[in-house]
Amino acid sequence: MNIRKLLFSATTLVLLLFFSVAKAQQKITIVAAANLKVALDSITTVFKIQYPNIDAQVTYGASGKLFEQISNGAPFDLFFSADMDYPNELKKKKLTASEVKMYATGKLALWSKKTDPNIKKMNTLLNANIAKIAIANPATAPYGEKAVESLKYYKVYEKVKNKLVFGENITQAAQFATTGAADIGIVALSLVLTPNMQKERGKYYIIPEKSHTPLEQGCVILNHGQGNPNAVKFYNFISSKKAGAILKHYGYSTKK
Repeated sequence: MNIRKLLFSATTLVLLLFFSVAKAQQKITIVAAANLKVALDSITTVFKIQYPNIDAQVTYGASGKLFEQISNGAPFDLFFSADMDYPNELKKKKLTASEVKMYATGKLALWSKKTDPNIKKMNTLLNANIAKIAIANPATAPYGEKAVESLKYYKVYEKVKNKLVFGENITQAAQFATTGAADIGIVALSLVLTPNMQKERGKYYIIPEKSHTPLEQGCVILNHGQGNPNAVKFYNFISSKKAGAILKHYGYSTKK
């Protein structure tokens, strides 16, 4: 074999290997509600152990803002919302490639380092030493919307509405409470149960679910993920026993 043929064969082999690896390591882009941060990070880690050649990249934010980005053509494969409404709206707009699947139901918690909300429960918010109450922006974050529903249910909204400070998403609302920018926060139970918030040694009270419409959370494959078998694998994996166990660990309810 002459040098030219040898070089051609070597180059061909390298290109074949390159395209084979690129295909095997196909990326999937996921956007998810901020309340899922720790739980979905853990699920993604377990998913990568089972599917080591799939590069699952997750970005977090307020569901409403993610909805706007998707509606404006952002190239994401999967959307994990904090409610069912945003995914269903995308389906109506013909921007989805799968059915909308409810993967979990979230819960709200009252959390504070300043006081123990288990004593007076929601009336804790009326205490004179509570000047600022952090919640997620109800206009874009379902957890903020449900927080307002709970405040109205317990007939304290009108008394505390001037104390409310809005985080861009539920994670920022929790940060306001942990850093002292707010005296107390109505946050996702899933965040309260994370190591970062537990080390803050705050007290929390789980707000009864009867006080708000259910925090049912839905996911969907988007048009950009259509034809991507790895997006389908992740969409199916969220319903697995492994993913369900992680979601339950962080305070979510699942169908299983």
